[in-house]
Amino acid sequence: MENGLKVMQINTVCGNGSVGRITVDLIQALETEGDTGLAAFGRREGPLGISTYKFGTNLDMGIHVLHTFFRGEHGFASKKQTGHLLQKIEEYDPDIIHLHNIHGFYLDVEQLFAYLKKSGRPVVWTLHDCWSFTGHCAHFDYIGCMKWKTGCESCPQYKSVYPYALFKDNSKENYRRKKAAFTGVPQLTIVTPSQWLSLLVKESYLKEYPVRVIPNGIALNKFHPVDKGLRKRLGMEKKFILLGVAGMWEEHKGYAYFETIADRLDDSCQIILIGLSRQKLRKLHPKIYGVMRTNSMEELAEYYSMADVYVNPTLEDTFPTTNLEALACGTPVITFATGGSVESVDEATGKIVPKGDTEKLLQAITELQGEPSKEMACLKKAEGYNKDDRFREYLRLYRELLEETDA
Repeated sequence: MENGLKVMQINTVCGNGSVGRITVDLIQALETEGDTGLAAFGRREGPLGISTYKFGTNLDMGIHVLHTFFRGEHGFASKKQTGHLLQKIEEYDPDIIHLHNIHGFYLDVEQLFAYLKKSGRPVVWTLHDCWSFTGHCAHFDYIGCMKWKTGCESCPQYKSVYPYALFKDNSKENYRRKKAAFTGVPQLTIVTPSQWLSLLVKESYLKEYPVRVIPNGIALNKFHPVDKGLRKRLGMEKKFILLGVAGMWEEHKGYAYFETIADRLDDSCQIILIGLSRQKLRKLHPKIYGVMRTNSMEELAEYYSMADVYVNPTLEDTFPTTNLEALACGTPVITFATGGSVESVDEATGKIVPKGDTEKLLQAITELQGEPSKEMACLKKAEGYNKDDRFREYLRLYRELLEETDA
């Protein structure tokens, strides 16, 4: 390592989406320490100023989608493109290979893991969901399915959830192939963003690997209290504002709960939802103020700061960064007791409500209306999720693994 540490990040996308931004931030953290990184990805385009390698194509992604739809074999196509990736790994010769999402219609996981088993390089695999140890889905908490513990089959949601195997339930065979591929890598360490996910990993066929918990981090220089007169511009100076934010308001994000409580809250309250599609905006509940999706952290910080409470009625989640963004803007969080969502919230910074309990949700809102400001406690809590600190944890992990390799 005379010329510094070299790390290759592998993810579906680079620079966009929460995980895509993490790959870029990790490379920047490496460069700050005098090391280098390369982001290898399969879809969309990479940002300028970052060393990247795109090995996927739109045509291949389309073929992989069809492969998933008709054969139910997500993650077992894209062989040619995966071959290009393996050639690039050999050429780049990284000290560490860091995997993120390896699903997403761009990789042949059997080919990749066969290579990893013989490469001799330490591997870090950050799991951002549960796809790695199921026969189909990325999340199963919503329907309470536990088949993944012993072997998936007769998947109850193979048609209805990502990666949408529309015409064939192949979960039993997928489970067998994934277990065979993903186990037995000599130097692999798993990282999860929440304790909740780490406990699931330890109950799965991935339990042979050491697991580290490194929470997601946020940019505290972007998410902090800010007042640019948004309340006044919206005419909501005297309202108690409840905010909800999602990249896409799917059923499991809890959109229906906002419609339910809107009918029962008095006129002193105002619900604002960010991330709505044009279709949902057209059919929006009359007591909800809707905003389309925004990628502007500055705009989001204004809404978080203006809100009196951030409401996250998620029905399945690994470790939502929206909770952290709200806390960083001094706004308390109400969340359902779902997955890792509860890990960033305590009595000083919000309320945890039994999953799906509308009455308790309304009670928590009423209680927060009558309690003193929690702004300072929220800001203090958010300091623990500074993304720079979280990325330094990854850099320490990289070096530990190399020291073990050299020992």
